[in-house]
Amino acid sequence: MTDYIEDNEELEEEEGGLYEHFRLSVDAGQSAVRIDKFLSNRIENSSRSRIQAAADAGNIRVNGEAVKSNYKVKPNDDIQIVMDYPRRELKIIPEDIPLDIVYEDDQLIVINKPAGLVVHPGHGNYSGTLVNALAYYFKDLPLFNSEDPRPGLVHRIDKDTSGLLVVAKTEHAKIHLARQFFDKTSERLYHALVWGNVKDDEGTVTGNIGRSLNNRQVFTVFPEGDYGKPAVTHYRVLKRIGYVSLIECRLETGRTHQIRVHMKYINHTLFNDSNYGGDQILRGTTFSKYRQFVQNCFKILPRQALHAKTLGFIHPTSGEKMSFNSELPEDMAQAVEKWENYIANRNE
Repeated sequence: MTDYIEDNEELEEEEGGLYEHFRLSVDAGQSAVRIDKFLSNRIENSSRSRIQAAADAGNIRVNGEAVKSNYKVKPNDDIQIVMDYPRRELKIIPEDIPLDIVYEDDQLIVINKPAGLVVHPGHGNYSGTLVNALAYYFKDLPLFNSEDPRPGLVHRIDKDTSGLLVVAKTEHAKIHLARQFFDKTSERLYHALVWGNVKDDEGTVTGNIGRSLNNRQVFTVFPEGDYGKPAVTHYRVLKRIGYVSLIECRLETGRTHQIRVHMKYINHTLFNDSNYGGDQILRGTTFSKYRQFVQNCFKILPRQALHAKTLGFIHPTSGEKMSFNSELPEDMAQAVEKWENYIANRNE
């Protein structure tokens, strides 16, 4: 069985994310053998060195306990392992693209990604991505070589979502940060502008998320059955602004398009989210003046109104809790202000 670490992102060739999670049960008749050898024989495209690196990071667990690569498997052992995806053949060309660096040390870098910047190459975006920019910025670091299409990445956000990303600069940091995202111990808070007056001050949305059975370009919620992957989003209303609301979302899981899909599911689609119908007027009046106002807002904010505002994690070497916050980007802030002015003038 495999599962994947994901954070909301543009679609990829595979439905997974940056890391693989395998779970295996050892047969009752299995003889004692080193776990790195056992796993390399059973997991496709996994070298013993790749498995040993996972063990060194504490990412191989047997019956819930971390083990080293020399552990001898026993009958009926329950094994879990987290590894990054095997590298694929895709040449990364370093490009001098400006980076908004929030923090940097010898282990990691925190970047405030602008909307419109693709995180890593794929689906026609083979240049001009964050990875191309990182390959240039870190051209002398071993981790950032032209053979790895996802150097240092442990999570990701959509092309048209702005906000904070942490990128590892060493293999040690990459493995330890990835484990935090997998174990759901990292902190991720988003701000979103959604259609409608959200009734409850706070709440939780649950429901499996998977690709739509009708349109493979989007995702949907499957409230019943085994299709899709479990997803949990907690939300809190920050402002009610007439026909829209500014909310804060905290991710308990990290599925592709999670906030966008969950908010649509509860009938509060993200403002100007073209994939999920938010680029239509979903609340309000029929007056032509109002329609023009909304169209003007769409021009100010020509993307889904979603910003990765807060990011927190434990530093992979110091053990210190790190927390970063970024202000709403200008396009979202202007759209919120425009709505506030519209509602204020309407009520005068």
